[in-house]
Amino acid sequence: MSKLDQVLLLDPPSDLRFKGPFTDVVTTTLKLSNPSEKKVCFKVKTTAPRRYCVRPNSGVIEAGGSVNISVMLQPFDYDPNEKNKHKFMVQTIFAPANITDMDLLWKEAKPDDLMDSKLRCVFEMPSENDKVNDIETIKASPMVNSAKSAEPVSASGDDGEVKKVQEKYKRLQQENSKLNEEIRQLKEDNLRMRKPMRTDHMTSNSSGLLAREASVTSLPSLCVVIAAIFIGFFLGKFVL
Repeated sequence: MSKLDQVLLLDPPSDLRFKGPFTDVVTTTLKLSNPSEKKVCFKVKTTAPRRYCVRPNSGVIEAGGSVNISVMLQPFDYDPNEKNKHKFMVQTIFAPANITDMDLLWKEAKPDDLMDSKLRCVFEMPSENDKVNDIETIKASPMVNSAKSAEPVSASGDDGEVKKVQEKYKRLQQENSKLNEEIRQLKEDNLRMRKPMRTDHMTSNSSGLLAREASVTSLPSLCVVIAAIFIGFFLGKFVL
């Protein structure tokens, strides 16, 4: 019995390309699509498991569905003279009606039921032209972004915030002026209330002093009148 052809469609179909420099993790995407009317179980394998991280590395694709596989190459010292022999294999099998144990499914799978596709890993270093283009893109993109977004942001964002702050500052100034006016009015009312009190106090004091002075000055006059009466009375007696 001949081996089954791969039911899934792979994108890219044969090569996984990783573009350097490889001083950091480099990620490429492998898309698996299921054009059939059945569920398909898949598993991704590699000849260099320590150099790659694959998420997800297995699963089930519904009929007519698809899944994106992230293949992450770990950082390493790239040597262009070293021949790359890393390979990937996508292994698949039609899923049974009820899947309970994926590990058991793969373990008990018959070789004639398995389908697979192989992919070669290709490492690419950026050329001088690519570097120049990347630098120009980096330089140009902030200018383009700023040209497109500066006006809306300043109009709707910064200017709006500035106007809000200015309006709030004006309200605070108005409230401060009102408070100062109220304080000034209270001070004036307090002064007006104190003046009558001082006047009344001074008037009462002066009246008392005048009364006391009048009483003091009237005492000698009274004594003189009384003395004159007595003297006249006695003189009258002697004369008569």
